[in-house]
Amino acid sequence: MKDPENIREVAALEPQALGFIFSPASPRYAGELPPQVVRNLPPGTRRVGVFVDAPCEEVFETARRYALDTVQLHGEESPAVCAALRGAGLRVIKACGVAAREDLSAAAAYREVCDALLFDTKSPLRGGTGQRFDWEILAEYQGTLPFLLAGGIGPGDAPRLARVAGHPACLGVDLNSRFETAPGIKDVAALREFMAVLREKAGDRPAFREEEKPE
Repeated sequence: MKDPENIREVAALEPQALGFIFSPASPRYAGELPPQVVRNLPPGTRRVGVFVDAPCEEVFETARRYALDTVQLHGEESPAVCAALRGAGLRVIKACGVAAREDLSAAAAYREVCDALLFDTKSPLRGGTGQRFDWEILAEYQGTLPFLLAGGIGPGDAPRLARVAGHPACLGVDLNSRFETAPGIKDVAALREFMAVLREKAGDRPAFREEEKPE
């Protein structure tokens, strides 16, 4: 997200987290957003910075400026990079592309160094494609890290998503391009309706409870 008023409107819906993309190549780049807009989010909403192969020093500085508590990594970041960010007190979500069941096993390398995974559609592009993968694949996931689901989720998907969101390791879903009126601007009414249906069918789980954080 990148528009202050739109951010305030969406924050009023009480999402678990709001994401801000700090990759300059993205049309959703939030690097010009006044830091106080992010700092003033409600206490129960996590502030997530999205990065693509950014140097750790850049991530640390951005996290300090915007009071980010979580970083979401969409590049080729190694387990060592994740460990360094996590060691500095940030919660770390690592995006993993999925096209087949075999892709789930690649997530094992991050088991000790991340707080959660984000399963998105596999693609050479970074930061998401807006396309779905076969969500039924996630029934095969038996890893110890909790996960978020991303990839082409739209307003009509809440009933179908309830089954995936019922997976014991699922923290929630990542809503982006199909809920936008323009890049970085969310359709608040569509979000409100979707979130109400999904919460009714699958429940609303606290994100990154302390007891879920891997040791």
